[in-house]
Amino acid sequence: MSDIFREITKAGTSIWLDDLSRNYLSGPLQGLIENFQVRGVTTNPAIFSTAISSSDLYQEDILRLNKNGADIDQILTALITDDVQRACDLFLPIYEESHGVDGRVSLEVDPAFARNTSQTIAHGLELYELIWRPNLLIKVPATLEGLDAITSLTAAGISVNVTLIFSIERYQQVLDAYMKGLESRLAIGKSISMIHSVASFFISRIDTAIDPLLSNLEVEEKLVKKLSGKSALANAVLAYQLFENSLKSSRWLALSAQGANLQRPLWASTGVKNPLYRSTQYVDQLIAPLTVNTMPEKTVYDLQNLDTVERSITDESYADAKAIFAQLSDSGISIELIAQQLEEEALVKFLDPWQKLKMNLAQVTGQGLDDER
Repeated sequence: MSDIFREITKAGTSIWLDDLSRNYLSGPLQGLIENFQVRGVTTNPAIFSTAISSSDLYQEDILRLNKNGADIDQILTALITDDVQRACDLFLPIYEESHGVDGRVSLEVDPAFARNTSQTIAHGLELYELIWRPNLLIKVPATLEGLDAITSLTAAGISVNVTLIFSIERYQQVLDAYMKGLESRLAIGKSISMIHSVASFFISRIDTAIDPLLSNLEVEEKLVKKLSGKSALANAVLAYQLFENSLKSSRWLALSAQGANLQRPLWASTGVKNPLYRSTQYVDQLIAPLTVNTMPEKTVYDLQNLDTVERSITDESYADAKAIFAQLSDSGISIELIAQQLEEEALVKFLDPWQKLKMNLAQVTGQGLDDER
């Protein structure tokens, strides 16, 4: 293993892989654990759509389940829960060694439920019961409708990965939803010491949205160059400042005294989209204690090219990030408006491949689709 991966872990950032398939489970994932300090896995509907559609490893199970009378949703659930259970078992030693902090595997609720609180809660509970592994994280989108689901699932004793966070304002609501869930569980006399959570703050899509706007604005070319590729990092840095401040609040200190575990910031969408940017900038520029960075396999490998890493989010970073936000605002760019647009786009990007996967399964099995789901 390269020392760079140990340095990242020692600095407080856990490396997770943003991918899962039966191809990975057949051997490569174990190699990433042993050689690249990968300490967890995140998934999403698009990942599973690609995995199942591009591999023959699922065909036998699809045909068997279809023959036994399973419908499309049941087939899809069986394929995914099997992969997640196997991944959870693989990461169990890390889960136990880290006392539940790492060794986690995330599974998202059906993307069709992102705007429906009660359906999100029901599906989260269903997936939790089906997989029944201590190191599972149920993934819930941070839509306005998802906030109450985060609270309810946490109160039920389920560890949640809150996903699709794009703004500081929404992140504050996510922190509140998590603490509210812990408080609700304490109120009925239940322990909260086994509940963990991460808040997945999306990175690269911010730059992908803002950089073209900078180029189209009538501002100095020097300023465009200064701000390009910086918005996403500034957004994440200020999210981390909010996280640090939340740990000092009387509300959190009271929960911590009752055994509460942190909701760690997780940097997601950290694969660089712009080929002009360094492929690892959304990793080495976001190193800080008590964080997670989930990344594509390519980004994991690219980290080997770094000479060294150290904590990169500091008090000085906060001042720089605030200055960048001020310049964006002065240029007429609203982070909150962009965050709303990105949330809508992300929901579509997850729902479309999910529906396409269902249609592919319908063709393979000769079944029709259940329009209600």
